[in-house]
Amino acid sequence: MTLQIGDLAPDFTLPSQDGIPLTLSSLKGQRVVIYFYPKDQTPGCTKEACNFRDRWEIFAANQIKVLGISKDGSQSHLKFIQKHDLPFTLLTDPEPCLVATKYESYGLKKFMGREYMGMMRHTFVIDPLGKIQLIYLKVKADCMADQILTDLSLD
Repeated sequence: MTLQIGDLAPDFTLPSQDGIPLTLSSLKGQRVVIYFYPKDQTPGCTKEACNFRDRWEIFAANQIKVLGISKDGSQSHLKFIQKHDLPFTLLTDPEPCLVATKYESYGLKKFMGREYMGMMRHTFVIDPLGKIQLIYLKVKADCMADQILTDLSLD
């Protein structure tokens, strides 16, 4: 991986579940968690989203913005948010997933002997200065939020 802790986080603008563009650099001054995930409503992605939801009060109390990013469109994100009562923003990074590519979170995957291009389950914590503070490449979907809070000494 060429992105390193301490690097300036690559800036981006992506549409939210409401179709409203969000620019990462507009969040400077607060800590941001960016988690890339493969697909709305799938078992692992639902576990991961719900883990962030279940720890939401701690993230909010510490002014930490959580952004989930997948290839899914705004309508899919809205349904995912409504079904699981998700209190954070989901962003759409459509094919060819330029933002995920900047974050080295889109690439060749293998599943049941088949190879395909897809979104990797990677998570990044961006500090208030816009620099990468933490990188998680081996993500456990059901406890990613817990891991971040532990690593930030906020649990």
